[in-house]
Amino acid sequence: MILSSGTKKPKIHPSAYVAPSATVSGDVTIEADCAVLHGAVLSSEGAPILLGTSSVVMENAVLKASGGKAMQFPLRIGARCIVGPGAYVVGATVAAGCFIAAGAKVFNGATMAEGTSVALGGIVHVRTHLASGQHVPMQHVAFGDPATIYPPDRAGEVRERLGFFETVFNIPQSDDVRAKAASAYAAFLRASHAQDAIVDDGLRKAAPKPPPRKHEEPPPTQVAEVDKVVDVMFFELQEMERRRKESIERGKKPH
Repeated sequence: MILSSGTKKPKIHPSAYVAPSATVSGDVTIEADCAVLHGAVLSSEGAPILLGTSSVVMENAVLKASGGKAMQFPLRIGARCIVGPGAYVVGATVAAGCFIAAGAKVFNGATMAEGTSVALGGIVHVRTHLASGQHVPMQHVAFGDPATIYPPDRAGEVRERLGFFETVFNIPQSDDVRAKAASAYAAFLRASHAQDAIVDDGLRKAAPKPPPRKHEEPPPTQVAEVDKVVDVMFFELQEMERRRKESIERGKKPH
């Protein structure tokens, strides 16, 4: 489904493939030769999304960008990247040739340098910078600038240093920060999507027609004509055989 959001609508290159069950909403640019597979969601909420040339967004992955008056988190995915099934990438900058595996997460303000990767279930947390050549192993957490890679049993250390709600929602830490964030985010989303509308599917390329078969069966009229020719030939052979026999019989009669 292709949706406009306010005055913004997606720009999809004619050579790109967007599955019928994918959702692309708002200020989203999908460049040449990309593939966006079934169930994927690319949603712009106040900031743009760019999917670079020849990149792949696999099934049920979610790519988001958000931006209000105080903060902007655009999402940029470089050329020749793969975002795996069920991955979540929001408000980040991902350079060319990166790999984000199934179930991995890349959060607001994070950057991934060219050729970096995040394995199954790995996390690149807010405001983190992965330098070229870095890899986040399965279930590990990258945090900091430059990034430090933490194993799962040290995730608590990351949490204490994050300032997640202040970074993402611009809400200072307090006992009720989660409730405040939910209320603020609900209001923001209602406003962002209030004017969403389905865009004509003319943005999608029509499926190419299959090439003609090289060895097609002749049409019925041709078959009928061939049958007629065979019948005529058979009749002529019968007639020739009759004449031959008559000639033999005449030769046997006394003169």
